[in-house]
Amino acid sequence: MTASEPETGSTPPASADSGKSSFAQLSFRRERPQYSPIYGRFVGFAKILLPTIATALIIIIIVWPELSEQQDRFSLKATRIDRSEAENLRMVNARFTGVDASRRPFTVTADAADQADAKSPDIALVAPKADILLGNGAWVALTATNGNFNRDDQLLELTGNVNLFHDSGYEFRTESAVFDLTAGDATGTEPVEGQGPFGHLKAEGFRIYNRGERVEFTGKSKLTINPKAGKVTK
Repeated sequence: MTASEPETGSTPPASADSGKSSFAQLSFRRERPQYSPIYGRFVGFAKILLPTIATALIIIIIVWPELSEQQDRFSLKATRIDRSEAENLRMVNARFTGVDASRRPFTVTADAADQADAKSPDIALVAPKADILLGNGAWVALTATNGNFNRDDQLLELTGNVNLFHDSGYEFRTESAVFDLTAGDATGTEPVEGQGPFGHLKAEGFRIYNRGERVEFTGKSKLTINPKAGKVTK
């Protein structure tokens, strides 16, 4: 008996090795998908943008409380200007100089000076101070909270915490006083109190003539003399 030959045209069965090869090729194609160039650019841009946004948010969280605090401290607001104030003349750090009848100089300064009218001789002063040179070379300094200076009459009116300092060590305090800078006279009608090398003094008013050549205290006056006054210290 002879073995039968295979029929002509029949397909030989696929081998196991060829099946494995086809599966491997299919798996390889699935593991390596092809992406478009636009998608790649988007991924690269996102890698840069997202960390930048995160960093910016952290900075805003840290800095925002400081910005809010500064905004509470300082703010610009529109201010309505009074027309009457705009028409007034105002000078900051004002300074006036002159001489008296004996050609002795004096100086009046103030933190601010307001003049209601350019033709008006009266000038309102804020925190005025006057320095006056006396005939014997000594000087007197005057300070007050407010004042008024008349340029024509050379009168200086002081109000509020008026203090008079003499370079020899005298100091007097009152609430108002008027000084004639040309004549060198001064008058005060309110209680005055002072001290110096002589002791302590209280009075109801005072008058100063010729820049301190003669001083009078008016009304009820009380003087407490310093026992050491007039003694020479070696």
